[in-house]
Amino acid sequence: MSAKQMNVVLVHGAWADGSSWAKVIAALALQGFNVVAAPLPLMSFQDDVAALDRTLERIEGPITLVGHAYAGAVVGASRSDRVEALVYVAALAPGEGETVADVFTRAEPHPKAPRLTPDAHGLIYLPDDAFADAFAQKASAQELSVLRAVQRPISPACITVPVGRPLWRDRPAWFLIAEEDRMIAAETQRFMAARMKARTRSLPLDHTPMVTAPDAVVEIILEATRR
Repeated sequence: MSAKQMNVVLVHGAWADGSSWAKVIAALALQGFNVVAAPLPLMSFQDDVAALDRTLERIEGPITLVGHAYAGAVVGASRSDRVEALVYVAALAPGEGETVADVFTRAEPHPKAPRLTPDAHGLIYLPDDAFADAFAQKASAQELSVLRAVQRPISPACITVPVGRPLWRDRPAWFLIAEEDRMIAAETQRFMAARMKARTRSLPLDHTPMVTAPDAVVEIILEATRR
C-alpha cells in the first residue's frame, strides 16, 4: 500500500490541540500521506468520541489512528470499520469497564507531576510551570511558549466514564513508551502495552514526543502503516 492510499488521523490529548502534531504532520505529508488532526472538545468522553467519529466519517479509505495521552482512550472507543491500525503515543488505554482516571493513577506520580484540580468552572487546567516540569521537560523555550499558549482544559467528565470493549482488542496496535514521562508513568505505559499485546518501542522520551522527538513518533506510525 502506498503512502497516498493511507490516511493517518492524529488525536491530541488533554491540555493540547492539533498544533502539537505540527512536526509529525509535516513529516508524514512530505511522504504523501493524507494527514488529519482530529479536534476534541475535551468536555466529556462521549463528546470526544463523537467528535473523533465525525472526523473519521469525512475520510475515505483505510486509516491508521494515532492517540496521545488521554486520546488513547478516545481512539480505543471508536467503532469505525476503516481503522486498520492503532498507534499509542505515551497514551492511556483503559480496558473494558475501566476509566481513564483508573489507569492514570495506577502508579505513584512522578515527584514533578502537577496536582490537578478543577477550577471554578469545573475544568482542569495545567499549571504554567507544569509544562516545563512534567508535560514537556525536553522542549525548547519557544516550544514551551506555544504549548502553554494553546492549552485546552479538560473536564473531569472525560476521565471518569467506564469505557466499553476497546478497539485494541480487535485491531493491531503499536505503543511508543516514553520512559522519561512525568505525567503517565512509564510503568503504567508498559503495563498497558503488554496487556494490549502491542508492538512496542521504548525510548528515553518525555510526555510530549510529537513535539520533542517527532522522528520517533513518525517512525512508529510508518511501521504501523506498513504492517
